[in-house]
Amino acid sequence: MTTSRARAAHRPSRKQWVIEAATELFATQPPDEVTVADIAARAEMTSAAVYYHFSSKDHVLVEGMRVFAAALREQMEALTEAHTPDSDIGPAVTALLAWLGEHRSAATVFFVSSAGMSQDAEALRQASRTELVRELVLLIRKARTSVSDAEAAVIALGLLALLETAAISQVRGDDVYRSLGHRSFVREVGLLAERIADPAT
Repeated sequence: MTTSRARAAHRPSRKQWVIEAATELFATQPPDEVTVADIAARAEMTSAAVYYHFSSKDHVLVEGMRVFAAALREQMEALTEAHTPDSDIGPAVTALLAWLGEHRSAATVFFVSSAGMSQDAEALRQASRTELVRELVLLIRKARTSVSDAEAAVIALGLLALLETAAISQVRGDDVYRSLGHRSFVREVGLLAERIADPAT
């Protein structure tokens, strides 16, 4: 992490800087191998400065996930708000996937690296999924005004599963993602989202 970035005019708070430094480490190394000293070095701080803000590296991990989950929810809310009634849902899903790609390190930690790390991380992930399903239901009702409550809920679960799987494939750069290439991958995700939202299409 460069000093110029660390000292940028609109630099984050020291607490946020610890979270960002830790997120970059957790995205590239198994979290159980990352130490507070590693986080401190990446954030250009002392370990004592990290402990001033966080009680443990697990606390840093969960706070980073919480920040990401809040931003993800806000992005989903913005996409729902901007969605044109009775229009295709695929562009909203691919826009969210693009946003996840722009936040690759945090998405990697949230969807991949943190899996099974702690009860707090799992509880946060589950709460986030519940919020996303709720927001997806609103998006579906906007895209398909004739849908029933039960159908909207099931479609929302299907779309969430698609988003999570696509996000994991994208951040890992797995075989499917590499063989299709980014553009084709995103296009296919959008088309599948359309089929989930409206099987008759």
